[in-house]
Amino acid sequence: MAGVSTPELAATVSNAGGLGSLGIGASDVVQARTAILKTQALTSRPFSVNLFCHQPAKRDEALERAWIESLRPLFAEFGGRPPEVLSEIYQSFIGHEAMLEMLLETAPAAVSFHFGVPDRDVVQAFRDKGIVTLATATRPEEALLIQANGVDVIVAQGFEAGGHRGMFDDKAHDTQLSTFALVQLLKKQVDLPVVAAGGIMDGAGIHAMLSVGADAVQLGTAFLLCPESAADDGYRQRLKFSRLHQTEMTHAISGRAARSLENDYCRHGRIVGQHAVPAYPVAYDIGKALAGLAKSHGHQGYSAHWAGQGVNLIREMPAAELLQTLVREAGL
Repeated sequence: MAGVSTPELAATVSNAGGLGSLGIGASDVVQARTAILKTQALTSRPFSVNLFCHQPAKRDEALERAWIESLRPLFAEFGGRPPEVLSEIYQSFIGHEAMLEMLLETAPAAVSFHFGVPDRDVVQAFRDKGIVTLATATRPEEALLIQANGVDVIVAQGFEAGGHRGMFDDKAHDTQLSTFALVQLLKKQVDLPVVAAGGIMDGAGIHAMLSVGADAVQLGTAFLLCPESAADDGYRQRLKFSRLHQTEMTHAISGRAARSLENDYCRHGRIVGQHAVPAYPVAYDIGKALAGLAKSHGHQGYSAHWAGQGVNLIREMPAAELLQTLVREAGL
């Protein structure tokens, strides 16, 4: 999860024997380079960086204007006004030559792709530098495209996962395959290693995924309460009392399907409907503005508190201790 991963968290996980991950999809080249170099200073072990490979937003001025107006009363509740024009706040890795050059220069051990996959020549450039590539699939069709583009490893993201769905086409029908089902399907249809991701919070979950064929597992929500994560106090409080909340898949916050702790933004999205929300990451521009304004007034109900369906199993402990606990529980 790009907003909460830190060099400290990635390095600690790697130093403890896992593969730490650094989310740089929301970073520019300078920010990404700084984070990678800091992580490399904290560990000599392999770690991964995660990139967003979304297609350019399809802009719709009328839709964006209507969305701004639908949120205007919510801004007014906190004495603010919404931005009058929305921006495409994140640049995709697709076609981002400066980001590619920086990654080839800094050479993290692995790079992973979300929302899509780059062309074969880009994947080959990483391979030529000895950098392992991974990409997220939410359905078999995406996995086959990943394999065709020469990527090394597939991350099977089940519907349970927190944060953004990795769907290549966010407007396509979502098959909502569980991690359990998706892993088994992909093991039958592709020839690449498959990493299970989504809803895995403890050793029992790890053991279950490995028993149905996963070659490895990826956990995100489980590490949110670690002191090394960048989750702020409001986020942490909601996670600690997550038994009082449900998670919900919503487009309202960012313009793409993402699983969050249920909040006021989710409820607004239910009222207006998915088709009223502008494209990703345009919708995220105003989403962040409203979240920041509300937060400045002590209100957490519009923040992007991403969490998977297994959030009720979350534990608060240092990342190294959590990793050791997971390994012990799974009998590895």
